[in-house]
Amino acid sequence: MERIYLDNNATTPPIPAAAEAVARALGAWGNPSSPHASGRRARALLSGAREAVAALLGAPPAEVFFTSGGTEADNLAVAGGARAAVAAGAARRVVTTAVEHPAVEEACALLAEEGFEVVRVGVDGEGLLDPGALARAAAPDTALVACILAQNETGAVFPVAEAFAAVRSRAPLARLHVDAVQAFGKVPFTPAGLGADTVAVSAHKIHGPKGIGALWCRAGRRPLPFARGGSQEGGVRTGTENVPGAAGFGAAAAAALAEAAARRERLARVGAILEEGLLSLPGARRNGPPAASRLPGTLNVSFDGVRGDLLLLALDDAGIEVSTGSACASGAAVPSRILTAMGLPPERARGAVRFSAGALTGEAEAAAAVAVAASVLARLRDSLSPPSGA
Repeated sequence: MERIYLDNNATTPPIPAAAEAVARALGAWGNPSSPHASGRRARALLSGAREAVAALLGAPPAEVFFTSGGTEADNLAVAGGARAAVAAGAARRVVTTAVEHPAVEEACALLAEEGFEVVRVGVDGEGLLDPGALARAAAPDTALVACILAQNETGAVFPVAEAFAAVRSRAPLARLHVDAVQAFGKVPFTPAGLGADTVAVSAHKIHGPKGIGALWCRAGRRPLPFARGGSQEGGVRTGTENVPGAAGFGAAAAAALAEAAARRERLARVGAILEEGLLSLPGARRNGPPAASRLPGTLNVSFDGVRGDLLLLALDDAGIEVSTGSACASGAAVPSRILTAMGLPPERARGAVRFSAGALTGEAEAAAAVAVAASVLARLRDSLSPPSGA
């Protein structure tokens, strides 16, 4: 069976250039901190990768620090950033949104266990954020404000630059963090343009390898590190660097930068096919904002009377791979925390399925997925209908 992969917000298949870069770098087995020839070879690969990731971010390479992924980058920025701000005189207060990825949400929960006050700002029924809400929730001595740039389940893109400009004038001590893992390579932004102090990104969301991410840090606003024991990555993230992972990340970032406009156009076309086709099916309801305020190629949809987990399994049997929400919450029996925060009824939230395209998704695949979904939905509804005369 030819399969169609539409779960790119969870992870993306690596492009050949990234896989080849990883394979080549495995031969550069030296420690990049060593001064001899093998170490210098590994260090050169690491530097080249840093430059490529920085170029896609639109930032200086010296401000980019490799991590094990977006989750570590978010945890480091949120917990380490808040602690650094308190050390500089801020109060133990953190402001974030009610629809953050678990990497930020659980880092905030950790801070709450340490005695921080955590304020979560809500969103509207389409999952969009009022840019002034973060500033209104931030007291002048707030330690940290964290805001996702593109929500991973609904695709909602938040007006972070506008929100952070208001926060900065009201809470000058606050560290401003952006989880840009889902937005990286899909919507144009720069850390400076967002007004951020830290920005988290990841390789496997842009067709690179898993197990490697990065944290951009504004000069003079680095978070306190979690681990001790070395000076790697400027002391922000100690431990011998993952050179093969970084090399793959660099290759994926270079391709994303070179193909940026073409990828956005392709994602927009594929997304339009998915939206037009899926929302035309009986009982379909979009969960999230219109396409203009959403990541291209991402659509969260519920179908009246059909459970999302059953639909996912039926689609998988038919060769279509999608998600019922955040990959980090897959298998959960409770309604999505994100959709619940939007005010969706539990049954609709439990029925949600996310279709997410990537740079490798074709228009024909999107059209075929819609046709299969229509057939699968009809079969599911038939199977759930009571027998005639019952």
